Amino acid sequence: MDHELQSFLPIFIYLVLILGFVATVLIASHWIAPRKPTVVKDMPYESGMDPIGDARQHYDIRFYLVAILFLVFDMELLFLYPWTVSAYADQGGVPTGLRNPVFIIMLVFLATLGIAYVYAWKKGVFEWR
Repeated sequence: MDHELQSFLPIFIYLVLILGFVATVLIASHWIAPRKPTVVKDMPYESGMDPIGDARQHYDIRFYLVAILFLVFDMELLFLYPWTVSAYADQGGVPTGLRNPVFIIMLVFLATLGIAYVYAWKKGVFEWR
């Protein structure tokens, strides 16, 4: 039991050093940082624009549509990258007998995403007025 804990000793030392470094940097930056508050510095930051009016405005639905499409195609990459890496790996990848069925499944997946892209395009999701 004691030997098992000794194997983790370098990790614990590293953890203590990292936590000590983080605490030191945070405390030093708090002490060293200049404090010159101004009206402009105390204003809320709104993407480089002066905050004018009510913060609870209605946004155009296209912002949400673009965000959803981004998530859909981002998820596509999450599926494609590991498959691409493992499909043709010599060891530990997809077994040789299953490479063709998995490839066909991925083609169906890509075709489905392509159809979704064309559908969104035809509906005018990508057109900004």
